[in-house]
Amino acid sequence: MNQALRLAYRNLVGAGLRTWLNVGVLSFTFVLILFYNGLIDGWNKQAKRDSIAWEIGQGQIIHKDYDPLDPFTILDGHGNINTIKGNVSPVLVQQSTIYPEGRSISTLLKGVSTNQSITQLPTGLLLNTDANIPALIGKNMSNKSGLKEGDEVLIRWRDSEGTFDATNITIVGIFESTVPTIDAGQIYIPIEKLWELTGLENHASYFIVGEGYEHKEIQDWEFNSQSSLLETLDAMIETKKASGTIMYLLLMAIALLAIFDTQVLSIFRRQKEIGTYIALGMTRGEVIRLFTVEGFMYSVLAVILGSIYGIPLLWFLAKNGIPYPVEQVQDFGVPISDTMYPVFSLGLIAGTLLLVVVSATIVSYLPARKISKMNPVDAIKGKLQ
Repeated sequence: MNQALRLAYRNLVGAGLRTWLNVGVLSFTFVLILFYNGLIDGWNKQAKRDSIAWEIGQGQIIHKDYDPLDPFTILDGHGNINTIKGNVSPVLVQQSTIYPEGRSISTLLKGVSTNQSITQLPTGLLLNTDANIPALIGKNMSNKSGLKEGDEVLIRWRDSEGTFDATNITIVGIFESTVPTIDAGQIYIPIEKLWELTGLENHASYFIVGEGYEHKEIQDWEFNSQSSLLETLDAMIETKKASGTIMYLLLMAIALLAIFDTQVLSIFRRQKEIGTYIALGMTRGEVIRLFTVEGFMYSVLAVILGSIYGIPLLWFLAKNGIPYPVEQVQDFGVPISDTMYPVFSLGLIAGTLLLVVVSATIVSYLPARKISKMNPVDAIKGKLQ
C-alpha cells in the first residue's frame, strides 16, 4: 500500500496543472456543500428558536372548531377558558377591518393576556396607558398600514350576535420580530377589552402553553405539541435542502467527471508504464489499486486545499453571520432573521468529507477496471486491447 501511495503521489505531482485544476474544483465543491448545508441548518435552528419564543411556546391548546389556516372557523372557533388550568396564556381571535387614511385593510384582532411571559410578544406595552383601547402591532404591519406609535385608527368587528360594531383603537407599541406569522395583518389588544367588544366573556380560540404544563384530555380542546406545530417549518427546510442538493450535485458531477476523464486519459497514455508494472510482477489488482489510490489522493488534496481557505471563511461567516434582505421574504410567512448564522456540526463536516472521498475514489476505480483486460506484452508495445 505504501508503494501505491508513493507512486500515486508521484503521478499526481507529475500531472502538474491538470491535477490542481481537478483538486481546485473538488475543493470548491466540498466547501460549497458545507456552506449551503450549514446555512440551511443555521436557518432551521434560528427559525425554530424564534417560532418557539414568539409564537408557539411549549405547544398550543386549540379549540376543536378553530383552524388557524381556515378563516371561516374564526367566528365559532372558541370556548370557555375556565376549563383549562396551569401555565397557559389564552388568545381570542376575531376578524376585523381597519381604515387607516380611508383605506380598508382586513386584519386579525387578537386578544392577549397583558401579563403573559410565555412568549416574547411585548404585551406589557398594553399596560399603563391612557388609551381606551390600546393596541400593539408589528413592524411589518406598521409599514403596510402606515400606522405609527400614538396613531388612532377606526376598527370594525363583529360581536357574538353577529352584529357589526366599530370604534377607535390607539397604537401604543410597535414590536419587531423575525416571525412574520405573528405580525402580518394582526393587531393585539388586551383580551379583557376584546371580551367587552365581542361579548365573548372568558372565551379563547387557543392557549399558548408554558413550561411545566401537564396536559390532560379536555372536552372541545386539542393539545398540539411543539414538534407538531413545527412540522410545517421542518417540511419547508427539507424542501430547501433538496433544491440546494441539485446545485451542489451538479458541481460535484463536474469535478468527478474531470477526475474520471483524467484517469481515462492517464490509462491511455501510460500503457507502457502499466505493462512494465505487470511484467515486473505487479498483479492487475495492484495496478488497479494504484489508479484507485490516485483518485483517493485527489479527494485528500481537495480536502486539504479546501480546509486552507474554507476554515477561515466558514468560521468568519459562522461568527459574524450573513446579512439577509428580510423585507423580501416576510410576505411568505418564513421565520428568518436579518442576519443568518450558519451552523457547521461535526456530523455535517464528517458526512461531506465522506461524500467527497468516496465519490472521487469510485470514479477513479471505474476506468481502472479496464486494466484487468490488458495484455502486458501489448501494453509494453503501446497497444491497448
